[in-house]
Amino acid sequence: MIFFSMRIKKITEVIGNKVYTDSGDFFGEVEEANLSENKVEGWRIRVGGSITSLIGGAKGVIIPHQFVRAISDIFIINKSALPSSDSVEEIPEDLI
Repeated sequence: MIFFSMRIKKITEVIGNKVYTDSGDFFGEVEEANLSENKVEGWRIRVGGSITSLIGGAKGVIIPHQFVRAISDIFIINKSALPSSDSVEEIPEDLI
């Protein structure tokens, strides 16, 4: 029998964590959680590395929670969650 230990993390424990795609590409850092009715709806990510050019130069994006594959010392998101440069809505500088 195999048992998995699952530790629940507080949102404050994951702010600042590095975010990678499920294919291993660095995506950015977690900035904030978007909550609705005490549930996480999405994550605001400050984009970094070469991903910035792929999404039209946006400095931050919101990734819906259902695209998060794992949360631990790092975040792993499904690569299909990446917005195309045509659909990116840039987060205003004063919110980043």
